Amino acid sequence: MKKIFLTLTTLALLSSCDDDFDINRNPDLLTPGEISLASQLPAGIVGTAVAEGSYYALIGGFWAQYWTQGNSSNQYKNIDEYSISTVDYAGAWAAMYDALGDLKNVKKLALEQENWNYYLVATALQVQASQVLVDFYDQTPYSESNSSTILQPRFNTGQEAYDLMEADLKEALSKDLSQSQGLKPGKDDFIFTGDMAKWTAYANTLLLKIYLRQTEARPTVAQAGITALYNSGATFLDADAAVTQFEDAPDRSNPLFESDRRQLNTKINLRASRTTFSFLEENADPRRNNYYEAGNPLNQGDFNSTAAQTSIAVVKLSATTPVYFMSREESLFLQAEALERYLSGAGAKDKYDTAVKEAFTKWSLDGSTFVNAGGNYEYPNSGTFADKLEAIITQKWVAGFPGNGFESFFEQNRTGFPQVSAVPQTSASYIPGQFSYGVNGVTGGLFPKRIQYPNTVRTRNPNAPALVPITTPVWWDVN
Repeated sequence: MKKIFLTLTTLALLSSCDDDFDINRNPDLLTPGEISLASQLPAGIVGTAVAEGSYYALIGGFWAQYWTQGNSSNQYKNIDEYSISTVDYAGAWAAMYDALGDLKNVKKLALEQENWNYYLVATALQVQASQVLVDFYDQTPYSESNSSTILQPRFNTGQEAYDLMEADLKEALSKDLSQSQGLKPGKDDFIFTGDMAKWTAYANTLLLKIYLRQTEARPTVAQAGITALYNSGATFLDADAAVTQFEDAPDRSNPLFESDRRQLNTKINLRASRTTFSFLEENADPRRNNYYEAGNPLNQGDFNSTAAQTSIAVVKLSATTPVYFMSREESLFLQAEALERYLSGAGAKDKYDTAVKEAFTKWSLDGSTFVNAGGNYEYPNSGTFADKLEAIITQKWVAGFPGNGFESFFEQNRTGFPQVSAVPQTSASYIPGQFSYGVNGVTGGLFPKRIQYPNTVRTRNPNAPALVPITTPVWWDVN
């Protein structure tokens, strides 16, 4: 993907959403006195959406086993065989930190102006983007990133970054929004158009996610944080935190569609993975027809298959699909797990049921029968905690298609769900939906756990950590 894609998509969305924006002035080139909160916030939002919705969505979809490389091309073989190296996808890192620069500028200006509304918005978005980076790379610049006076920022450990993200969210949430000075976000806020109750709920839910991600590495921290959140009466997200303004036009469409379909001018690369396809088929889940075109799946990573190209199901992508920073169903699944883990389980089933039904509603389908008594996705009320966690995480995995596979990848690393198959997908005893090591994997049977730093980072910053294999777990992954 070219850098120009980020620039054009950002400018296109800015111009389509508010004619008052001066799109000919790059916020990165303005002096602090020339920057307005309302002009830089959109750049940060869309920059983050493009980075996560293209580069990381692509990798996440492979490693969550939504799709696999088609057998008539080789565009993404390095992802599918787990051989991403330091020369691959450097644009992802650059795009994310470019967007973080915009968000940190908004945060700095908002603090100076005591504009607590913009301060909360910028903090929540900074944490969301940083969490994705930490979970992919482990050690990342956080405390010293995007500073005009620190050209070689130090890398915080993953645990340090998590503690800093927690502190930043709490500090932003502590501000009295009723005393906020200056303008309130409006059309420049592509996510909630200035609804600060939703931003508060979103920030609380990000805190919840940060605590849950630590359940295996620091269970006491996770439990204490979640218990305090619930005891404080915190509200949680009950709407989509998403960029929805995409159009079916060049440089205005969903980033994954734009990069994989429009720019490459082909649809042969992304094919249905047997992992997700078989799970949907086994459960007679009608979302299969929304995820894939007609045809059969490929075994994960089997890009050397001799199957006829016309017989293999193509992944469906749409130009207007939103980029979800957090969907309503993800929030509900997070709440269901928290309630089961630390709050006696009261209300967990209701959160789970609502989440599953919402995941169907996204595709104009009714999922009620699936969660009703006897349904294929009925909540295992009488089961063990492991049974309940498996149900929650499995449904979160299925619901993440197409753009949030990286979250499903992270959650599989944390929880072990979906389970990893003990047999190859060619075996008659393969259980639909279980993860399978890529047929052409080059890591000796070990699944990827991270992305390596780009060469540009390692050559320009002596503080960059030493490279480790992509099979090395990040800090919270202790399974």
